[in-house]
Amino acid sequence: MSLGIDILPPGKGSQRVAVSGRLDTHTYEDLDVALAPMLSRQLHSLVLDLSGLEYISSAGIRSIFKARKTLAPHGGKVLLVNPQPQIQKVLDMVKAVPLNEIFSSTAEADAYLDAMQRKVLQAGEDDD
Repeated sequence: MSLGIDILPPGKGSQRVAVSGRLDTHTYEDLDVALAPMLSRQLHSLVLDLSGLEYISSAGIRSIFKARKTLAPHGGKVLLVNPQPQIQKVLDMVKAVPLNEIFSSTAEADAYLDAMQRKVLQAGEDDD
């Protein structure tokens, strides 16, 4: 099985990407290539929907880590949503992504992003 990458319309400072199939040594470069233009835009958040992802290898974990490392210098985050149980198990085992950046649903991730944005806005109002 191959890797499916569906890039959804961007939001303000965020980008959603649905990943399906297998993210492994044969397909990780496809994800890297698809994410590269987004990672150069200084996103606040890149949300990877993993609901269709059936398998992830260390090469796939490396792609996610690479995206996290690219966004980190300007405070951007990579958030993972809807991981299937076997993917969640791999993420738990390798601890490649902090647990507070893995969400069981898109709604849960949206609530986190809303809270994060409110915090930034409140800090800006306090500076006035």
